[in-house]
Amino acid sequence: MPMNRVHRWLCNSDRWARAVEQQLLPWALEDVELGEDALEIGPGYGATTRVLVRKVPKLSVIEVDGDSARRLRAEYAGRPDGVEVVHGDGADMPLPEGRYTAVTCFTMLHHVPSPALQDRVFAEARRVLRPGGVFAGCDGLTSWGFRALHIGDTCVPVPPDSMARRLRAAGFADAEVTIGKGSFRFRAW
Repeated sequence: MPMNRVHRWLCNSDRWARAVEQQLLPWALEDVELGEDALEIGPGYGATTRVLVRKVPKLSVIEVDGDSARRLRAEYAGRPDGVEVVHGDGADMPLPEGRYTAVTCFTMLHHVPSPALQDRVFAEARRVLRPGGVFAGCDGLTSWGFRALHIGDTCVPVPPDSMARRLRAAGFADAEVTIGKGSFRFRAW
């Protein structure tokens, strides 16, 4: 998950954390019931995790970057709102089938290095969901500014018009995609 210096700074900034809490997650999770045991794929520096931990009784995260996983583990160690942090790949999760009431991912799909691996992330999200669970999240829409922020990064944008079809191909019964300002959100059941 290579990210350039500016991108790393932005994702670890207070500005990004405020935008996540006040705009991104309220929009991405509007009318979504996360249930009691949720999983977040690819939390990175943890801005989304800091919001999610207040929304569910039990939260787990899986992070492919070892340094980010260690930082998150240290941040939540010993806290009553503890988060189970797993260092692993969202395309091959070392997690049990059918455990979670919800699986989420936010602004990370474009960092998955190929459409085939993105599809594996979708299939793995389906595998670890309980029957009736929801897979929800959002990702950025490609634009000049989006591409400029990602110079030197792994960046494989997800075409939103393909998302519902790809989620159904991964085993979800139904999926919906909504395009917003600069990003799209998705839900699959």
